[in-house]
Amino acid sequence: MKLFGYWRSSATYRVRIALQLKGLDCDYEPVNLLNGDQNKAEHLARNPQGLVPALMTDDGDLITQSLAIMEYLDDAFPSHPILPRNIAARAHARAIAATIACEAQPFMNLRIQNYLKNEGSFDKDTMSAWLNTWPGGAMAAAEKMVTQYGGKFCVSDEPSIADCCLIPQWFAASRFNIDLSNFPHLAAINERCLAMPAFEKAHPLKQSDAVTS
Repeated sequence: MKLFGYWRSSATYRVRIALQLKGLDCDYEPVNLLNGDQNKAEHLARNPQGLVPALMTDDGDLITQSLAIMEYLDDAFPSHPILPRNIAARAHARAIAATIACEAQPFMNLRIQNYLKNEGSFDKDTMSAWLNTWPGGAMAAAEKMVTQYGGKFCVSDEPSIADCCLIPQWFAASRFNIDLSNFPHLAAINERCLAMPAFEKAHPLKQSDAVTS
């Protein structure tokens, strides 16, 4: 398999975590979003949206959208599942994952940020209010969900697809200075996950295309 992604992309980060949790080997090809590689014909052939990640399977199929990729990995490689076996817990894990992936993270995408700055003329204070209203509001909902359904992790006591989504979102929210002080359950889960080798290896700063300066 080969993963096409970007080191600081939250969606790519999710897939890296899933691969590590499942113990799967995967080649990696960087797509530099800041250089516009996502808009080149070569990448648009992989993902018509011009987004990352994209996964090329061992059979040569190309799969896009991080949630779909992670579910593919769980279907194709059943060992070390990231979707709970209990059907109710599975639904809760998907719901938390979707709350983060669909309601929080998209507002922080590079293309959205660029549009707001360039077309919407958002200044620093307006952007901060926007981020705390939308991504912050979705994370507040996730906090309530893990309070109800979680254990050591987002759903029960094993990491799942929900945790694969939470940890990149927490990383990005910290980078964008979103107020995280009211999310104690998410904070505890984040700390617990980051202590695990799978999450550590998937961290953006551990990637070959990471830029630290």
